[in-house]
Amino acid sequence: MDVQKYFLRIGYEGPALPTPTLDALQRVHRCHLRTVPFENLTIHNGGRVRLELPHLYDKIINHRRGGFCFENNGLFSWLLSEMGFEVTILAGQVRNAITGWYGPPFDHFISMVTLEGHRWLCDVAFGGSGFELPMSLETEEPQKQGHRMYRIRRAGEMHFLEWQDEERETGLWTELYKFTLDTRHRGDFIEMCDYHQSSPSSIFFCKSLCSMLKPTGRLTYMGHKLITTQFPSDEAGTVTKASRELTDEEIPDILKEEFGIILESQLVPKDETMTPPLNIF
Repeated sequence: MDVQKYFLRIGYEGPALPTPTLDALQRVHRCHLRTVPFENLTIHNGGRVRLELPHLYDKIINHRRGGFCFENNGLFSWLLSEMGFEVTILAGQVRNAITGWYGPPFDHFISMVTLEGHRWLCDVAFGGSGFELPMSLETEEPQKQGHRMYRIRRAGEMHFLEWQDEERETGLWTELYKFTLDTRHRGDFIEMCDYHQSSPSSIFFCKSLCSMLKPTGRLTYMGHKLITTQFPSDEAGTVTKASRELTDEEIPDILKEEFGIILESQLVPKDETMTPPLNIF
């Protein structure tokens, strides 16, 4: 890996060989989120997602694309290792917000960094529900990030990433995904990567999407829509969303201008309803 080229891609400014510190970890985590889209467009323009590290590097760094969790977090975990961090690959199971069911094992690729005896959860590929900075695994107390509140609740060996109602009217906590701290390997995720490219129970198969965090909100393309999410500027504010319809002809220009993505083959926009899975986890 050319670490400097990765830094240039994500706009990270720092020493050529940064010391593995919490500040460096936080900065590179935020930089990746704000520059590399969370997207699955390969699935919808005739391609196939591959997880070999050289391929991911070429796609995301050289061709300035993005990816879903197996790609973004897969490449990001490699960067952290190259920076000198102690990295452990973990596997999560994402909770379906509609059914309340969890996805299969190895549904979500995440990483843990151990730094001076303190463990941090890293995830640069969880779309609109994700956190901007690594989260401490040493506490179950709420962790505030911008206008959002997260926590990692433990039940035996299982950990649950949760966030608080964004409107902050109910104060209810909602589970986002669950995971253990068992060490996983990159090859463990190949089967689930294939599943998300072909299953009608997967959002990635049913919807073409591209989303990126911005300093004041998030911009998301899905199907034939462009959704702008604006975060509140103060504690009393609320999250606002605006959506506009896109024609087939507008989509390539939106992807190029707003996300920096130029596809080599034609995209087939898709926004279908997901089929509930037969197995409950």
